[in-house]
Amino acid sequence: MNKVSRIVSAFAFSFAAMAAHAAPQATVPAPVRNVVLVHGFFADGSGWRGVADILARDGFHVAVVQQPETSLADDVRATVRALDAQDGPSILVGHSYGGMVITEAGNDSRVAGLVYVAAFQPDAGESLKQLADKIPPATKGIKATPDGYLYFDPALFHADFAADLPAVDARFMASSQVAPAVQAATAPVSQASWKTKPSWAIVSKDDRTVNPDLERFMARRAGSTTVEIGGSHVAFIAHPDQVAKVIEQAAMAASRR
Repeated sequence: MNKVSRIVSAFAFSFAAMAAHAAPQATVPAPVRNVVLVHGFFADGSGWRGVADILARDGFHVAVVQQPETSLADDVRATVRALDAQDGPSILVGHSYGGMVITEAGNDSRVAGLVYVAAFQPDAGESLKQLADKIPPATKGIKATPDGYLYFDPALFHADFAADLPAVDARFMASSQVAPAVQAATAPVSQASWKTKPSWAIVSKDDRTVNPDLERFMARRAGSTTVEIGGSHVAFIAHPDQVAKVIEQAAMAASRR
């Protein structure tokens, strides 16, 4: 190789190296590591303990909302406060009525994805009562007090709400149940976040509190990635490993969007 050829070759190599250095590098999306859990009617946040322990073990930061269930608006505000406390985006998870709450609260820009666990997935303008009336559940155990609150008949609680829990646990849940305001069940959602956010749905095949066919209808309408598990309405308590697995899959998928 003569002198001119060597100079040209060196210049070409140097230019190629600079171009490679200047080329934009593919960005790796930051993983979604925050999970916010929202409970439903007649239970409280302690029911999430098994799921929360698995998620924490696997490196997620978990917040459990203890919403007052005095109104849908109050419960959405409580959930947004939990989102405020997170560092970065979150996966928002709702059980039962909690699905109403996350559908509204999920419009927050910090929500990366939604997971519905035996939950209501309303469209804009729909209330929990309207959806439950569309495809009624098997149970007749949900009743109202004279002053406008709901409760689950303790005599039916084990069979219709928590059949896959030991009887002693179901009795304690029945005696410590949260009584939500009727207005929380009749208030409509104003904007359905599942229309703009990715969603996942867990259908409890043996659910007697929310009809499994209603769960399937809502998940299909929302285009949710759907998993069916054999369990009662509180399958998230009885089968926390299966529920946590779906939540972790949602967090992984949301990280790639």
